[in-house]
This record gives sequence, C-alpha cells and structure tokens, in this order.
Amino acid sequence: MKFPGQLVFGLDIGTRSIVGTVGYRVGEKFYVAAQSIREHDTRSMLDGQIHDIYKVGKTISDVKAELEEKLGRPLKDVCIAAAGRVLRTVTVRVDQEMEEDGEVGGEDIYALDSMGVEKAYEEFSQRNEMDMKFYCVGYSVVRYYMNGYTIGNLEGHKAKTIGADLIATFLPEDVVDGLYKAVGVAGLEVVNLTLEPIAAIRVAIPEMYRMLNIALVDVGAGTSDISITRDGSIIAYGMIPVAGDSLTEVIAKHCLVDFVTAEHIKRETGVKDQIEYKDIMGLTQTITTEEIEKVTAPVIADMTKQVADKIKELNGDKSVSAVFVVGGGGKLPGYTQALAGELDIQKERVAVRGEEVMMNIEFLDQEAKRDSLMVTPIGICLSFYEQSNNFIFVYFNEQRIKIYDNNKVAVVDAAMQAEFPNDGLFPKRGKELNYYVNGKQRIARGALGEAAVITVNGKETDIYAPIHANDQIRVTESTAGEPARLDINQLPEFGTTMRVEVNDKKVDLPKFASVNGALQSGYYSIKENDHIEILSYYTVRQIAEFMDVLINQEMNIYVNNKLADMDTQVYENFSVIWTMEELQLSDKDKYDQAVSYAQLPEDDGTYEKREQEQFEDSDSYGAETSGEQPDAEGQGQETPGAVLMSIHVTVNGQEIYLTGKTEYVFVDVFQYIDFDLSRPKGSGIVTRLNGREAQYMENIHSGDVIEIYWKQ
Repeated sequence: MKFPGQLVFGLDIGTRSIVGTVGYRVGEKFYVAAQSIREHDTRSMLDGQIHDIYKVGKTISDVKAELEEKLGRPLKDVCIAAAGRVLRTVTVRVDQEMEEDGEVGGEDIYALDSMGVEKAYEEFSQRNEMDMKFYCVGYSVVRYYMNGYTIGNLEGHKAKTIGADLIATFLPEDVVDGLYKAVGVAGLEVVNLTLEPIAAIRVAIPEMYRMLNIALVDVGAGTSDISITRDGSIIAYGMIPVAGDSLTEVIAKHCLVDFVTAEHIKRETGVKDQIEYKDIMGLTQTITTEEIEKVTAPVIADMTKQVADKIKELNGDKSVSAVFVVGGGGKLPGYTQALAGELDIQKERVAVRGEEVMMNIEFLDQEAKRDSLMVTPIGICLSFYEQSNNFIFVYFNEQRIKIYDNNKVAVVDAAMQAEFPNDGLFPKRGKELNYYVNGKQRIARGALGEAAVITVNGKETDIYAPIHANDQIRVTESTAGEPARLDINQLPEFGTTMRVEVNDKKVDLPKFASVNGALQSGYYSIKENDHIEILSYYTVRQIAEFMDVLINQEMNIYVNNKLADMDTQVYENFSVIWTMEELQLSDKDKYDQAVSYAQLPEDDGTYEKREQEQFEDSDSYGAETSGEQPDAEGQGQETPGAVLMSIHVTVNGQEIYLTGKTEYVFVDVFQYIDFDLSRPKGSGIVTRLNGREAQYMENIHSGDVIEIYWKQ
C-alpha cells in the first residue's frame, strides 16, 4: 500500500490501554491510515508508570502486528509520550546575538530553542534535590523576541538579537526508561518523545484559540495531565496522580466485581440507563446510571477539586476562562459540571472535546474512533513534525545508551552518560611526590600517561568529536604515567656552589643538604614527606675533608681572622686559615671580623651582637680619622705621606659624606648610617654597589650608589 506522505507511528501507552495510530501529513491535514487499541490484560501500569515492562511490551507487539497487517508494511520507528507523573517544569529566557542584522533562519530558531533547553536543564539540575536522574521530555516556546520585542514568528526577519521564553518539562529516569524498554521489547525504536499534555494540546486547542486563557485536562486512567494557554502560547504544564482508575476502583468495591468488569460498568454509565453484570459470586446483577453517579460523586468531587487547584496554581492563582476535557476518564457524567463548580465558571465552558476539534484530521481507517480518547494519540503523531527528537541511542563500548540530543552531542557526553570514569578519558599522572624544602611544602607531579584511544565507527578521533544516532563508540582507557622522582641536585637551591677563601686561595664548595637530619649529597633521591634543608655553610672539618687536607691538633684555625675550631661554621665569602703560627690581629682586623658577620644569611643575632660589642669596646680604630694608625702597642703613629680625603655617596637614596681617611671601603658606610647590626630584621644583609652585589672590603668612590637592607 502506497501513501503520499511519510508514515508516522504514534503510540499512546496509557495506564488502561495502548492506542497505536499511523498516519501522514499533507499540507495542514493529517490522515489517519490505521489505528489499533489494546487493553492491558493485567494492571501492568499504574499512574502512568510501567510496572511490568515485558507485559506492556507484549501488548505493544500486538498493536504493532495489527497495524502492520492493516498497512501491509513493517513498522520500526515510533513516537511516544510520557504521562506527567512526578512532572517538573522550568521556565527560562534565552537571547542570542545575530551577525550584522542577519536574516533569521530555521537553524537559528532551532539553535535558540536548544540553548533554552540546555539552560533549563542546567537550572533544573541545580534545583533538583531528589535522588534520581531526570530527563527533558519536551518543551514549548511561550514567546519569541526580536530585538527585545515579542514576535509571533522569527523566521525570515532581519534581527540584531533573537530571544525566547521557553518551558521545559522533566520526568524521572525510571518513567522514561520504562517506556523505552517496553517499546524495545516490541522491536521498535523511539524517534520522538513528548509529554502527553503537549501532544493533546496540539489537537485540542488550535493556535487560533491560544490567545484565550484556556486549560486542557487530559483525564487518563492513572493521571490527569494539565496544560494552560494564554496570549497565543502554552504557558504551563502540570499533573495530578488521580484519574479514571480511581472511579473504576470505587465501582469495583460497590458492585463487588473485578477491575475489568468495573471498567466495563464505568464505560456504560451514561450510555445505558441500566447496566447488567456478574459479581464475583457469579450472580447476575443490575445497576442504574443514577446509582453509579451517586457512588462516584465523592471521588469526582475530590478529583475535580485537585484538578481545579492545580489549574489555578499554574494560572497565577486564578481561574481560567474555559476548560477542554479529553481522555476517557472525563467522559463520566458529572465530571465537567463538578470541575466547572470548583473553578467557579459557567458549566457550559467546561466540555469534553472529541471529533469537533479534529477539523484537520481525516480518518482513512473506517474503524478508527473519533472521540476524546483519540486526541492524545493523534497529537503524539503530530509532535513528530513539530520538534526534533530529544534523545538518540549510541553504542559506547558495546553498551547501548540513551543520550539527550542538543544537536551538539560529542563523545565526552556519551562517556558521561555511560558513567565512564572521567580520568579514563584524559592522560593520568603518576603518583605525586610531597616533600619540604627549608620548611616549605612542595609537590612534584608525576609524569603524564597515554591518552585514551577513541574511535567512532572505527575511525580514531578525540573526546570532542560529534556523534550521531547509532554511532559505535569505543574507548580504551587512558594510562597513568610514571610516579614523580626527584634528586636533591634537581632542586633550584642546590644548583649553586659556595665560595670561601682558604689560606688566601679561592675554593668553590658544592652545597650539601640535610634530609630528615642526615647529611646527603645531590644524588639522594627524595622520598615522600622528606624534610630537606639546603645547608648554606660548611664546617671547617668538612672543608678540610673536601680539600683532602689533614689538620693536626697543633694547628691554629682562624675564621674571618678569629680563632675558631673544627666545628666552626663557614659561610659564603668567609676566610679560613689554618697555620702553625699564631696570627697577631690588629684592631682593624677585629673590626673586619665584626662586620663580616653581616653576611650570615640566618642567625638569631647573638653572634653578630657579640662581635659588634667587641668592636665598640675598641677605642683605637677611630685614630684613622686623624691620619694615624695604631701600632702593636696600640699607640697612634703618623703615617708618612698620608693624604686625607672626603667623598660623597648615595646610600638608600640619601647623600652622605665620608671624611678623614685616605681611602674608603664599603664597610665604612656603616659608621654614617642608622643601621643596627645588633638587632637583625631578616635572614641576612643585602649589600649592593651601583646595582650589583658588593663585597664588604671593596673600595668605594665619590658618586657611588649604595643599597643596604635586610633580606626577608
């Protein structure tokens, strides 16, 4: 059998029955080519939720087989709708700039809608406090904007910016997955998923009526789904978990019959004045429509109050102008009148809608029903033309997964949906190394391993490669690199030597380190949580060992011209002398040894203070200011031919004058500035001459620029 348009298979999987509809659209008309209705043999669905996937799948298979027989062709793809059980909605506003007043096309509108759905999903994820995953099962655009103003249709206009107010609806994963698995049992693949009230409103409330404030109530067996229109748009969706089955259950209890018999009695109510049935004892009984109405009245009152309350909540705490009722549950006598009373509107403005709203529906299948039961099934078919599929299926490492399709789906999205470990996609570092240098914690990173190997349909690609329905994705997990390894000689502090003067010769000493209190060379491999101290000094003993010199006990040892021993610490630029002779130190030597301590990088100040006090006790060094030098007995003596001179230098930005000497060295400056050596304010003194590091005993001249400050 040939049809002039593409056949669309819509499946309304209801709590009480399954309705399959196949048709095609030509222009504004939709043609129903075939229809099949099957009731569940058991209560395998409750409140819109599938409880027995395989029984529901078997019923779907029966519907599919009947339709295939009528059409003479197999059916593979299907459109479905979900009931609003645990329905959640999010309303968002999105805006998008166009390029240079570009013309708005269909792709721009689709991209704007997709952006709105993504934003809604992000907002919903932040708000969702339930311990379950939700899926977006449909959305409606409330209104579009062009350059900030509302507009009915964006397409074809030139705009700087376009925007949209959009309602996205979300349902729990178990509801959606149950539907997908049930149709899978029947050998079908979902090509479009929507929400039942969205599907119903496409048929029941044409766009020309959506300027009015109207509510649509789809009263099914397990749920009553609600949608509201106003100002030309669908503004809200909602649901209450009470519907036709509640009426059936009260009839079953009153008539003492099983659920199927009670359902039969309910459907005959209002059609016949008297209904005959057999109770569970096998006795034939008769009940009138009037009696059924009395029995069901309390349930209808409760049900319509809940529906009215939800309508008012969705409509800004006020009633609507009219209500269209579809679905089998709303056909029971008394329902529309009770709902009108709860909403406080005229009873004529609450009505069951069926064939009269199907002006653009043509039934080729003569057996097809034209009542309110068919509104949602036909709407499910029409939703196929209105919006793209919300989900696609792909295969990730041979596992079939469902993923939300926002037109920008990539391998990384599929990996997340498949709960593939995130660190399995990216190269992993080896174990890090934690250690301490001079009291400060440091971390050495492990080496990077190999990245994940990713293929899509057999071709190697990366994690950001786009994917499409039925793609085969394979990911070989990334590997970890080597753990971090570091030797002491790789530390930046260890990369220099220390220069000292030994018996008037310059000697470069390699630095050593103390690790957890033990001396280690540069080839030591650092271990986890090692405490390393880079030593900035040698002892005299260590210097002698390095130089392979044997110092006997009779030798005198001097450090910076001061008597010392084998354990005396020697720092950068210190002088060391070991000799059999005893040095005779002049007062000038004593002064030099006092100020030389200023080069010590770290100390508590006691050594420096002691040396300074020794210098201050000496009263002979000041004789130099008069051109005299002390002799061995400390008596001043004129230096023949000595010419006293004065110089001016800049110290720390301040100009000072030095007088009374024949020549000047760097340490002379300390007599002219306020710099207290006895109270250290840092780990050592920084001395700079004309922008470079200075030595204490080097000469200075007029015009020199000097900096002296504590190292922090």
